[in-house]
Amino acid sequence: MALIQCDFYSEVLGLSTSMNVILPQQTQTQIGMEGKASSGKHPTLYLLHGLSDDHSIWLRRTSIERYAAAYGIAIVMPNAHRSFYTDMKEGGQYFTFMTEELPRLAESFFPLSTLREDRFVAGLSMGGYGAFKLGMSLPHRYAAAASLSGATDLKHMYNVRAQGDPVWKAEVYRMFGTLEEMQGGPNDLFHLATELAKLKSADIPKLYQCCGTEDFLYEGNIEFRDHVRKLGLELTYEEEPGMHEWGYWDMKIQNVLEWLPIRQQQRV
Repeated sequence: MALIQCDFYSEVLGLSTSMNVILPQQTQTQIGMEGKASSGKHPTLYLLHGLSDDHSIWLRRTSIERYAAAYGIAIVMPNAHRSFYTDMKEGGQYFTFMTEELPRLAESFFPLSTLREDRFVAGLSMGGYGAFKLGMSLPHRYAAAASLSGATDLKHMYNVRAQGDPVWKAEVYRMFGTLEEMQGGPNDLFHLATELAKLKSADIPKLYQCCGTEDFLYEGNIEFRDHVRKLGLELTYEEEPGMHEWGYWDMKIQNVLEWLPIRQQQRV
């Protein structure tokens, strides 16, 4: 695998930012690892970080480079700060950045496939929310979306955590506005799932969700799982004992890579 730290300027955000990129490399003589790569452009997983982290965190806390080597898949890990991957009410336009500018730049810098069937998104916590938001908002762009311990139910942030923490309440407002502004709109995963269910099944990305049963986000994940299943959407759901921590995510990202519909042969 090739590991690249890419620093670049974002016109959308109006600032310099970064992404880490893992590119497949065909190898046979590396000690302890054999790499796979296609002859064409690479299938790509956009892998999103959580609220307190940045583009470096998946490399620092997991063995994602080693896990990805066996699948011949590129991994793009962008920095989205504390944005919840949204076009903030008071702040940067991070959804536009993530869905328009970042893929365009990444696919121009690196040999990444531009085909929907080769493009996937996954993330943890805030990034789990972001992965589902991207995948369900733009089903024509992503073949699969995976949420690991995702912040799937934003109502909890308003009704529980924000009420007891004025600093967090102000931050949530800067991201989404009021609860009334958020609900039923493009930042509401429950609404996005309802809209997704109206599409033909062939146009719906594969969905994967997991959460540890001791995670503080577990209840919200159960509510979202039940909502999706009630809509008749296909969802791969996994749970087991676990908390909101990296040992759990290091384990589950391996399941995600195995679950992704990565094509065996890529077109040039």
